[in-house]
Amino acid sequence: MNVLIVEDEKALAGELEKFLTGNNFLCEICYNGRTASEKIGTNKYDFILIDLGLPDYDGLDLLKEAKQNDPEAACIILTARAEVYDRIKGLDMGADDYLPKPFSLLELQSRMQAITRRKFGIQHNLVNLGGFAVDLTDRTIAFGDTSVSAITKKEFDLIAYLILHKNRTLTRPQLSEHIWGSVVNDDYDSNYIDAHIKNIRKKLNVFEAPDWLETVRGLGYRITL
Repeated sequence: MNVLIVEDEKALAGELEKFLTGNNFLCEICYNGRTASEKIGTNKYDFILIDLGLPDYDGLDLLKEAKQNDPEAACIILTARAEVYDRIKGLDMGADDYLPKPFSLLELQSRMQAITRRKFGIQHNLVNLGGFAVDLTDRTIAFGDTSVSAITKKEFDLIAYLILHKNRTLTRPQLSEHIWGSVVNDDYDSNYIDAHIKNIRKKLNVFEAPDWLETVRGLGYRITL
């Protein structure tokens, strides 16, 4: 998942990037509102973390831009402001959550996971797909009592992202953008995505055919629950 970190405190921004990257997010950092505004206007993100106290921009104005340009992005306000008014206004403008500084990185991760579950209608971290149990928090797949350890990190990312968008067809460019951090166009050789799907099926077929992982001809892939 793609995360835009908008934070002018470079040390904190670096800590956020290191922590989230270590937890399988793709991160970009902006140290000012102008750069963040440009990125929000041209790119798509799963999460946008917005510091209200930016040197050149009102964080609430940036939040407004984010909700207008990328309404599907989940926005979390990071603030050292003590005023309850700013927090309430941010939530009223569409922020999904806020964290007062200083905050725990583990709490941030927990809140991001909760937002993801709520956004995509996933009530539990454990999702059953046929005979497989996929744990979205521990990032594991099991078939009965047997761990499917052959699945790689990127293969799990693919499965997890398709689960979040269950019953919806995702195109190759969408999968590429949100999992690899780059977009492939229809004219580009995107066989690497097809190769990952093929490898997933091959590894899962050892236990049971993953009929829930469907190819939508001419479009992309989906997981049907």
